[in-house]
Amino acid sequence: MALVIEGEERIAAPIDKVWAALNDPEVLKEAIPGCQNLDMKSPTEMAATVVLKIGPIKATFNGEVTLKNLNPPHSYTIQGEGKGGIAGFAKGGADVTLTEDGADTILKYAAKADVGGKIAQLGSRLIESTSKKLAGQFFSTFGDKVGNG
Repeated sequence: MALVIEGEERIAAPIDKVWAALNDPEVLKEAIPGCQNLDMKSPTEMAATVVLKIGPIKATFNGEVTLKNLNPPHSYTIQGEGKGGIAGFAKGGADVTLTEDGADTILKYAAKADVGGKIAQLGSRLIESTSKKLAGQFFSTFGDKVGNG
């Protein structure tokens, strides 16, 4: 089951600071909902453990996160794949674009996700609403952490 999530976040910080944070595993770990750990394996590869509750199913996903198409400090693609055992799998990616707007930075994202296994049986409406909520939480928390507020 595939879905697309798009959004935008205004961050009260210069573009270079936002770019650095997008590549900082500590900031990403704090912003990713349910993230238990995030370890840098190389400058563009991370291993992650995330605990998520989708409807009645709570699962621990172990996965890989890769950064691709790097165009500092303007854009990159973040791709990930996680396996949640009996719950199924989730994989996807997001194209993230940064644009300067005065002293602020506009972060836009277009994410695609695909889920399978037991999770996919929960129905597209629940999965889509949960995915949008999680993406919104991530970018909102990320903006709060990086912003000059």
